[in-house]
Amino acid sequence: MTFAERSIMHQKGWIAAALVLVLTSPAVAQEWENFVFPDDGFEANFPGPPQVENTTWISQYDYELPARVYSGSRGAARYSATVVDYRPLEQMGPARSAQCPPGAEPCIGTQDGRNGDILGLGYWKMDVRGAPAYAVLKLLQRGSTVTDYNLEFQQVVEGYFLHLTNPDESRTLAYITMHENLLYVYEGTTPKGAPEASLFMGSVGFVDADGNSLRYTDFYSNAVHGLRQYDPPEVRVGVRNGSVPPSAGGN
Repeated sequence: MTFAERSIMHQKGWIAAALVLVLTSPAVAQEWENFVFPDDGFEANFPGPPQVENTTWISQYDYELPARVYSGSRGAARYSATVVDYRPLEQMGPARSAQCPPGAEPCIGTQDGRNGDILGLGYWKMDVRGAPAYAVLKLLQRGSTVTDYNLEFQQVVEGYFLHLTNPDESRTLAYITMHENLLYVYEGTTPKGAPEASLFMGSVGFVDADGNSLRYTDFYSNAVHGLRQYDPPEVRVGVRNGSVPPSAGGN
């Protein structure tokens, strides 16, 4: 079951309200567009061009990584996609390890495992593997109530789905995934009484350097395929959720 299917099932009590909103407010529905961001390898629907903010992300093993936040809003509803680039760790880990005293814990990273480097110098491979779990932890630390938390697939790429009820009774749908060592944290938060962000979450996908939609024919796990422990499964280009997507707007 895809994220969109699960989230719609989970929120089926809101479907009627969402349909009424679409049918009675065509101008609102037209505000939503599909935006494609080849530089960060993803696409998603936003209510108008999203704002883009360059920032940094401190990883679980205390590496400083480049990140971008794409955000939009409609009324009190907020939508965002945070993209963190974990690819520099392949150079940052050995560089850190070279500065450690001999035998220091951060320098080991080569204990047993496949080819003797399962951890990575400076624990860089462990940092990549644990990135989605660390992003989930950061969300859980906000103090919201967890209504649902499960493994999901979007475009056959594995990730984590969360449904959170916040202290102000707004609700957040979140999807955390990783593809080719890029971490994605999608969040859609809507106020109490409003339809939830299922349509936003169901729109997210992955694209190649030319902006073409990607869909794998078998499950993709970044911990396995992103680190090239095994080659990624076959991918179909220009296919999204089983069909060719409509023409995309944005940049």
